[in-house]
Amino acid sequence: MYRTHHCGALNKSFIGKTVTLSGWVQNNRDFGKLTFIDLRDRFGITQIVFNEEEQEILSKEARQLGREFVIQIEGTVIERSNKNLNIPTGEIEIAANTLKIISKSETPPFTIIDETDGSEELRLKHRYLDIRRPIMRDRLITRAKMVQIIRAYLDQKEFVEIETPTFIKSTPEGARDFLVPSRLHQGQFYALPQSPQILKQLLMVSGMDRYYQIVKCYRDEDFRGDRQPEFTQVDCEMSFVHQEDVLQMFEGLTKKVFQEIKSISLPDFQRISFHDAMKYYGSDKPDLRFDCKIIEIQDSLPATEFAVFNQTIANKGIIAGLNAKGCAAYTRKQLDHLTDFVKEPHRGLQGLVWIRWNDEGIKSSVDKFFSAEQLEAILKLFNAEKGDLILIAAEKASKVRKSLGDLRLELAKQNQWYQENQYSVLWVIDFPLFEEDEDTGETIFMHHPFCMPHENDLQYLENEPLKVKGQLYDLVINGNEVLSGSIRIHDKALQDRIFKILGMSETEIENKFGFMVNAFKYGAPPHGGCAFGLDRWVLLLTGGDTIRDVIAFPKSSNGKDMMMDAPTFVDIKQLDELGIQIKSKP
Repeated sequence: MYRTHHCGALNKSFIGKTVTLSGWVQNNRDFGKLTFIDLRDRFGITQIVFNEEEQEILSKEARQLGREFVIQIEGTVIERSNKNLNIPTGEIEIAANTLKIISKSETPPFTIIDETDGSEELRLKHRYLDIRRPIMRDRLITRAKMVQIIRAYLDQKEFVEIETPTFIKSTPEGARDFLVPSRLHQGQFYALPQSPQILKQLLMVSGMDRYYQIVKCYRDEDFRGDRQPEFTQVDCEMSFVHQEDVLQMFEGLTKKVFQEIKSISLPDFQRISFHDAMKYYGSDKPDLRFDCKIIEIQDSLPATEFAVFNQTIANKGIIAGLNAKGCAAYTRKQLDHLTDFVKEPHRGLQGLVWIRWNDEGIKSSVDKFFSAEQLEAILKLFNAEKGDLILIAAEKASKVRKSLGDLRLELAKQNQWYQENQYSVLWVIDFPLFEEDEDTGETIFMHHPFCMPHENDLQYLENEPLKVKGQLYDLVINGNEVLSGSIRIHDKALQDRIFKILGMSETEIENKFGFMVNAFKYGAPPHGGCAFGLDRWVLLLTGGDTIRDVIAFPKSSNGKDMMMDAPTFVDIKQLDELGIQIKSKP
């Protein structure tokens, strides 16, 4: 028997009992006659004491133990004189009677503590060591608990967990597919699913009524941010439902998870239209832990000789700004930083106008174009008070909203406008069904081509498709999209209209979606659903910098598996069996 208890189980009620523990040596402290070992396993840490006056040989052996040695000790639980009330076992220690080294360890490449000295690259290469850190262990345990809660909730709501295939047909869903060559059908390829979207709709056609799956999805995307080529969704679908049914169902699930994991009772979720989210927050995933709305002022400005504003209005752009409450003390260097921030290429503004109101009065970057009275009038548009800083941008609407949306987040970060354990949870609804491709000008679907339009907008489908709003919805937590979903099209005639607007030929429809279109000939129920991004959701509830922090064995920021050294080249014989020839090596 390797252990009678784990290293987080013992307390004062065990004093006087003989126990056996096994685990890893966290650290070793030699105090001459006494040697102390902190023994760690998944459940916690227990202090072990070796007394040289009582067991000289055993104490000498204990002093030789290195960090991360795996050992077994047997001993008596005694009361600890120097208590550590920060851990559950901190009132006791084990007076060791025996010691057995199960496995020796080389000195690890980084310290196995929360605030480790190891770089992310080093930790990913030795991920099995990184997971020993309590913070990583706890994140993975919380992830497992979340999955249990989700399954229990959906099971209770009569959802059926159904697995869908990993090898499917390549279909257009926005990102590149990972392709898998077939040896038996050379020249043909499977695709790894970007999501089970079509398959779960077919399960509704099959009459399964309610489906869910906690499933791996794959997207061959360029690596930026904290994307992963493989990620996990909580994928769900329901039959005979309206949008409100879906929102209520998964708002309930979200509240359940927050209550069980964080002991937080969330209020009913606010709902914001896509139009208002973009107008007031510059993002379709607004963070509402703080206020600071974008305010458009082009229709209320006093007459001015300021060419930037006048040209913007003439070009049908917008003039909008933020009230950075309490930020009038910003220095010129800080203001220059904000200006450089909005000038970055992916935002593309030419600059910012600033107005600050402090004890010295009202001062702006455009004093020579505006009188004191005009500046006061602009301040009123922002409900400004003494101590406030107004930041104004003028350009086409998309640039202004994107830049000010990013700027409000930067200001919130700089000024700590929200607290660490604060949560903003809301629905964004009424997304456009279509958008215009910025490069080609073509009409493309915003999510996927199976989203149901609002009934009142069907009149615009053929002639003004960009006016059509869909029955689409996202769940946003602290400025992060955690869930996306829609009511689906179940009528074949309407689906054909959508395909036609997208410029798809009958042949193209048959090649890409024939199996689905054919299924809809046999009676499809009204249905809708959603998918949670599990990795992102866990990250928001446990903390961390990227979703790599909540995935057991993730890829690095450039898509490499640092631990297994993948992807890698394969033997030419394997390629020959597949009928594949590499054109050129990087």
